[in-house]
Amino acid sequence: MDKTEKLTLRECLLGDRAFYRHVLLVVLPIIVQNTLTNVVSLLDNVMVGQVGTLPMSGVAVVGQLLFVYNLAIWGSTSGAGIFGAQFYGRGDMDGVRHTFRFKLLVSTAITAAAIMLFLAAGPALIGAYISADTSPADAAATLDYAWGYLRIMLVGLVPFGLTQCYAGTLRESGQTVLPMKASMLAMVVNFIFNALLIFGLGPFPRLGVAGAAIATVLSRFVELAIVATGAHRSADRYPFMRGVYHSLAIPGVLVKSIFIRSMPLLANELMWGAGQAVLLQCYSVRGIQAVAALNICNTIAQIFNEVFLSLGNATAIVVGQELGADRLTGARRTAWRMITLSLASCVIMGAALAVCAPFIPRIYNTEEPIRLLATELIRMAALCMPLYGFANCEYFTLRSGGKTFITFLFDSCFTWAVSVPLAYGLSRFTGLNIVAIYLLVNGMDIVKCAIGFVLVKKGVWMQNIVSERS
Repeated sequence: MDKTEKLTLRECLLGDRAFYRHVLLVVLPIIVQNTLTNVVSLLDNVMVGQVGTLPMSGVAVVGQLLFVYNLAIWGSTSGAGIFGAQFYGRGDMDGVRHTFRFKLLVSTAITAAAIMLFLAAGPALIGAYISADTSPADAAATLDYAWGYLRIMLVGLVPFGLTQCYAGTLRESGQTVLPMKASMLAMVVNFIFNALLIFGLGPFPRLGVAGAAIATVLSRFVELAIVATGAHRSADRYPFMRGVYHSLAIPGVLVKSIFIRSMPLLANELMWGAGQAVLLQCYSVRGIQAVAALNICNTIAQIFNEVFLSLGNATAIVVGQELGADRLTGARRTAWRMITLSLASCVIMGAALAVCAPFIPRIYNTEEPIRLLATELIRMAALCMPLYGFANCEYFTLRSGGKTFITFLFDSCFTWAVSVPLAYGLSRFTGLNIVAIYLLVNGMDIVKCAIGFVLVKKGVWMQNIVSERS
C-alpha cells in the first residue's frame, strides 16, 4: 500500500508534460463526443425553433423530463463504473466484465420503467410546465407538440441506455476514441434527417416536431450499432469484451458492493434531475417566454459547459485508476491538478460564452423579447460557470473513491435543501425578474464549492474499493 506523502502547492496546481498528455488523451475524445451529443440537441432546438415558439417550448419541456431518465441511467451505471475504472487500473478484466453486465441489467430495468411511466403520465407531467397564464389555445398546442414528440422519443431510450453501458466501460479503460467516432456519425445522421423530416425536403413529408424526434431516434440506433460492433470486433484492444455475453452471472459479493455504492448515485442523479425539473417549473411561473428563453440558455450553455463536465468524467477515470493501483499520493496529486485544470477551463469558456451571448439567440426564429431574455440568462450562466466547474470536479473526486453517500449529500440534497426552496420562494413571493432569480439560485453553488473543498482536502475519498473485495 502506497502511503500518502505531503505534496507541495506547485505539485497540486501544475502537472508535467506526461500528466497533461495523459489527461488530454482521456478527456479530448470525451469532450468531442459529449459536445457532439449536445450539438444534436442544439440542432433539434434550432430547427424546431424555425417552426415556432410553441413547438420549441414543447420540445424543451420533454427534454427536461427525459433529462431525468438520462440521469437515472448515468447514475445507475456510474456506481459500477467506479469499480470498472479501479478494476482496469488493477488489470482485472473479469472484474470489468462483471461491471459491464451489471450496467446492462440495471439500465434495461430503468428503461422499461421509464417508458411505462411516460406512457401513463406523460400529458400530466407536461402540463405541469405550462403556466396558468398561458392562453388555452397556446397551452393546448404546446401540450400537443410535446406529447407527440415524447411518444416517438421513447423508442430512442432503448439504444441510449445500451450505448451508455458500452461507452462508459470503454471510457473507464481509457478507450475514449470509439465512442467519440460513434457520436460524430450519429450527429451527421441526426442533422441530415432533421433537415429532411422537419422541413419536408425532397420526397420526405414535412413532419415538424415529429420529424425531429424520428431523426434523434435514428441517430441513437446508429450510435449504438457503431459502439457495440466496434467494441466486439476489437477484442485485442478491448479484452474485457471477450466472452462478456457467455454468461450474465455476476459474483454476489460484487453485486452487493456495486449495489451499495450505486444506490446513492442513482438516488442522487434522480433527485438532482427531479430538482432541475422542479427548478424549471418554478421559473415557468414567469410565463411561456421564460421557458423558451431558458431552453435557449440551457442548450447553449451545455455546449460550453462540456469542457468542465468532461474534465469531471476524466477525473473519475484517472483518479480511480490511481486508487485501484494503490498509488494514493498520485491520486491526491492528480485530483488537485484536475480541479485546477477544470477551474482554469471554466474561466476561459465562461468568458467565451459571455462574448457570444448577444449573438447566439439570433439563430432562433422566435420573438425579440425572448432573444433578449435568453441573452441575459446566458450571461448569468457564464458568470456562474467557474462555480459549476469547481463543484463538479470535487464531486467526481469524491466519487472516484466510492464515497457515494457523501456525493449524494453534496449534490442532490443541496439542490433540494437550498436551490429548490430558494427558487420556489423567489418565483412566487417576490417581484424579481427571471434573470435575478436565476443568478441568485445558481450563485448558491459557492456554498457547495466550499463544502467540497473541505471534503477533498481531508482525503476522505482516498480508498481502494476493489482491493477490499480481495
